[in-house]
Amino acid sequence: MEQETKEMIVALTEKAASKVKLLLEKENKKDYGLRVGVTPGGCSSYMYDIGIEKEPKQEDIVIEEKGVKIFINPESIAFMKGSTVDYLDSLTNAGFKINNPNVKTSCGCGHSVG
Repeated sequence: MEQETKEMIVALTEKAASKVKLLLEKENKKDYGLRVGVTPGGCSSYMYDIGIEKEPKQEDIVIEEKGVKIFINPESIAFMKGSTVDYLDSLTNAGFKINNPNVKTSCGCGHSVG
C-alpha cells in the first residue's frame, strides 16, 4: 500500500533519506528498504525498531518517501502515525531519530517510549 494521503503515516527528512540512500549504496543494497516501527519492551512500554531489510514482510505496508522504501507493520501504524524520521550527526550523538507526536512518555535512555 502506498502512502497516498490526507493522513501521513511516516515521513523522512531530506537528511534521513540521503543517509539511508548512502548506506544502501555503500553496502550494495540498493533495492532494500528502511524498516520502522515499534516493538514491546523497554522501561516505557515500547522501543523503536529501525533497520535495513531486503524486502517487506507479508503484512507490511510499503511507503515510498523521497526515493526510499519504508516498511512498517500494521501494529506500528497507529503508534507511528504522523512521525518523522530524521538523521542527527553531532559530536555527541549520531543516528536516526524519530519525532513522534503520539508519544506520551519516554525514558532517560531515549530508546523507550510509551
